[in-house]
Amino acid sequence: MSIREKLEEREAQTLSSQACLSAKSKGRERPEAPHSLRTSFQRDRDRIIHCKSFRRLKHKTQVFLAPFGDHYRTRLTHTLEVSQIARTIARALLLNEDLTEAIALGHDLGHTPFGHAGEETLAKLLAGGFTHYEQSLRVVEKLEYEGKGLNLTYEVRDGILKHSKGRGEILDDEKKNMPDTLEGQVVRASDIIAYVNHDIDDAIRAEVIKEKDIPPRLVRILGKWHASRIDRMVEDVVEASLESGMKKIAMSEEIGNAVGELRDFLFERVYFNSQSRDELEKTEKIITELYKYLLKNPEGHVKSYPQGDSLEKRVVDFIAGMTDRFALSLYEKIFFPRSWPGL
Repeated sequence: MSIREKLEEREAQTLSSQACLSAKSKGRERPEAPHSLRTSFQRDRDRIIHCKSFRRLKHKTQVFLAPFGDHYRTRLTHTLEVSQIARTIARALLLNEDLTEAIALGHDLGHTPFGHAGEETLAKLLAGGFTHYEQSLRVVEKLEYEGKGLNLTYEVRDGILKHSKGRGEILDDEKKNMPDTLEGQVVRASDIIAYVNHDIDDAIRAEVIKEKDIPPRLVRILGKWHASRIDRMVEDVVEASLESGMKKIAMSEEIGNAVGELRDFLFERVYFNSQSRDELEKTEKIITELYKYLLKNPEGHVKSYPQGDSLEKRVVDFIAGMTDRFALSLYEKIFFPRSWPGL
């Protein structure tokens, strides 16, 4: 018996009956021989960590654009926080941690430079729209490894595609909107737990809000401090999911409503405040002008794959993959006058 088979056997013996077992995966689009040491979900996690799109997350905005402070979150640190929260919940519920981790690490690979401002701009420019979760799936299926994709398992790809809820229901009652696996649902909940808490932390650091601005009722329900709020939310997800008989990942009505209200508070006071919108208008101009230029001058920038896709779509792929600083640098190179050296 190989080490992988022993790991699969251990999963079957120790995980919940509702967990998604590696040995029961629906598989990959292109069949591969099993690995001797790693399960299918462990291989997916490793492929994501080693891909270029994952490395670029370290220089992509979470909320605050090009911050000078070292302690603001980036898209990479957000991803790691989601992974940590998701693994804690999965472990408590005896779900598959490897699957949970793979989905969490891959969920934002398609995010644009300049955070949600970049996403909004590309959605306006591209016929048919643009969403970061669909782009994340496109990254792992069609763009990584020079167009070959990562060939991930169905369960990881499903979790990546359905992780996002925007301003909609955190844990939707519509089954079609939710990941097929409980592990994917854990990541969906963990994503909002991570960002409502760390975005408050960053907003206070940036002096956009003060601690006293957080509605007192939410402080009473969720806690005053960053760590205590996360604990309260995580414990509630675990307790509510167990009470549901593990038929779905759940939140209690009280905590679910409070988290939703906290998200609304952030949209009003942080994401869409006048100071932020002024900066977002600048990033919209940068992305729009890059898009128009690259449509006319794709050579040397825009990839020829995926074959059959329009130039417009491939230009968006290129822009979506940029880090903030690369987008700024390319914009400067294209549109700023060049300084001539002196004698």
